[in-house]
Amino acid sequence: MDDAIRKKLFQNAKVWVYEAGDKIREQIHQQFKVDTKSNANDLVTEVDQSTEQYFQKQIKSHYPNHQLLGEEGYGDNVQSLDGTVWIVDPIDGTMNFVHQKRNFAISVGIYHDGVGEIGIIYNVMEDVLYTAVKGEGAFRNDKKLDLLSNEVQLETSIIALNSSLACENKRVNERKIQQLIKDSRGTRSYGSAALEFAFIAEGILDGYITMKLAPWDFAAGYILLNEVGGITVQANREPVNLLEGNTIVASNKQISERLLTDYIELKE
Repeated sequence: MDDAIRKKLFQNAKVWVYEAGDKIREQIHQQFKVDTKSNANDLVTEVDQSTEQYFQKQIKSHYPNHQLLGEEGYGDNVQSLDGTVWIVDPIDGTMNFVHQKRNFAISVGIYHDGVGEIGIIYNVMEDVLYTAVKGEGAFRNDKKLDLLSNEVQLETSIIALNSSLACENKRVNERKIQQLIKDSRGTRSYGSAALEFAFIAEGILDGYITMKLAPWDFAAGYILLNEVGGITVQANREPVNLLEGNTIVASNKQISERLLTDYIELKE
C-alpha cells in the first residue's frame, strides 16, 4: 500500500474510532436492549449494532471498493483478503460493557491483500488509544511503545487465559494449563481479547491463550503485537486465519516456544 494512502486511511480510521467512542459513552448509562447470539453468554446490544453500522456507513461512503468484515453482520460477505478489508469489532467485550460499563474496546484492523496495514484498539472508558501502522511501530496514545523485552522468562510472566479453553473439538490439556498457572507469576482474564493483545504490546501482559477467537477479536491486536516484536500463532503452530475462527497463542517471543511446547496440548 502506498504510504500516502496508508497515512490518510489511518487518519480517517482514527477519527471514526474516536467518534464511535463518543457515541458509546453517550449511550452507556441509558437503557438499551440486550440480546443473545450463539449462547446465553454471547451478548449483543443495539449499541454494538449501531456502532458497526456507523463504521459501515463511513467506510462505504469514503472507500466504496473496500470490504468490511464485522462481528454484527452489517458488512460484506468477505471470502478473501484481496484488496482492502476492514475487520471491525464495534464493542469487544460486550459482557463487560453490559455488566461493568468498562473494560471493553473498539477494535479496527485494516488489511491490504492479506497484509496488516493499520491496527487500532480504543479502550473507550479509559480514553486510551492503541495504534499501529505497518513499519512505524505501535503507540499508546501518542507515546511510542518499546519493543518487547528480550529478558522475559515464563516464571516472571503474567499470562491472560480466556475462559474459552475448550471449543467444539478443540480443548487443551487441563493439567498442563494448571501447571502453567503454577509456573508463571500469575494469570488474568480481562474479558476483551483486543485489550489483552494491547496489554501484551504494552508489556504489562506477557501472553494470551484462548481456544476460540474470531478474526474481529484479534485483527487489530495482531498488527499491534507484530509492530513491537511479539508473535501470534494458532495453538497448533499454524499461522492465524483472518477469515475464520482460531485458537490463539499470542505472546512475547521469548516465551512463545515454551508456551507451545510445555503447556499447550490440544485434545480432540
